[in-house]
Amino acid sequence: MLISALQLEDLSPDDIDANQSLFVEGLGLDSIDALELGLALQKRYGVSMAADSAETRRHFASIRALAEFVSANRKLSA
Repeated sequence: MLISALQLEDLSPDDIDANQSLFVEGLGLDSIDALELGLALQKRYGVSMAADSAETRRHFASIRALAEFVSANRKLSA
């Protein structure tokens, strides 16, 4: 979903380590990417998070952290 939501056509799922940082030294995402990804997660899974909180930053630390957050908080109908 990350690849399609952010149109990262030059990456495949095999290129992404689940523990890799999403920002700066990791995948190199920026704040606009985080916003787009957050909106895609909200639309697809019904999860929401505060735009600028320490807790949200922890959820966006890596693919694994984000997946764990979505798994724990997704709406059952999504």
